[in-house]
Amino acid sequence: MERDLGGSKLQGKVALVTGASRGIGYEVAAGLGRAGATVVCVARDPERLDEAVFKLRTDGLDAVAAPCDLSQPGLVSRLPEKLGELGEFDLLVNGAGILGNRTSKTLKATYGEWRSVSAVVLDAPFLLIQAFAPGMMARRSGRIVNISADEGRMTGPGNTGGVAPYRVAKAGLNALTRNFAYETGLGRRGVFVDAVAPGRSRTDMGGPSAPRSAAEGADTVLWLCTRPEAQPDGSPAPTGLLWQDREVIPW
Repeated sequence: MERDLGGSKLQGKVALVTGASRGIGYEVAAGLGRAGATVVCVARDPERLDEAVFKLRTDGLDAVAAPCDLSQPGLVSRLPEKLGELGEFDLLVNGAGILGNRTSKTLKATYGEWRSVSAVVLDAPFLLIQAFAPGMMARRSGRIVNISADEGRMTGPGNTGGVAPYRVAKAGLNALTRNFAYETGLGRRGVFVDAVAPGRSRTDMGGPSAPRSAAEGADTVLWLCTRPEAQPDGSPAPTGLLWQDREVIPW
């Protein structure tokens, strides 16, 4: 499903991708780099992140490592200052996530697990949007894509029990996406805010038997980052939605 994005669509743009050391986040970083963007790669493990960035650079892409433990709000809030020399950011992809205990139900999950999952899956995207979206709004140009999951949907395979901290945090991420998209005028102010349920992919979280590759999981994220801002009639592209396979799906 991987499709050519063109080597210059994002030339001169700066993108921040969390969870970029592996899986779908890495594939998003690689795709944005191939489209011409400078990609700032964020992940918790410095060694694994350095390996990922080295591979991206070896492939000729402009990538920067920015190690950060996204479960620590103070560290997340200081990222703009830490990355100030890179200038303004044009794209934000919130891809980092942790599943927690696969057997955690509401009455069994500990508060510590609840908080650790929410800190990465929901709180960090909130803080990063607060940090980087004002600049996008001032320039009337920007893309924010939150990588959600089918488990966070209120329809289909959504909140049907089990893995409670993860499911509820992803549902919250969906709500944050929709709410902020409306606050920014649904694209009329030049900022597009969307969520993607990539489908179960062959990553550390999805497992080796998942039906999709990590690159296939990243495809819709990359498309949202590079699609035209306007429709043929001049109206803004549809935004504030949940996407899968480049199609809108129910929340």
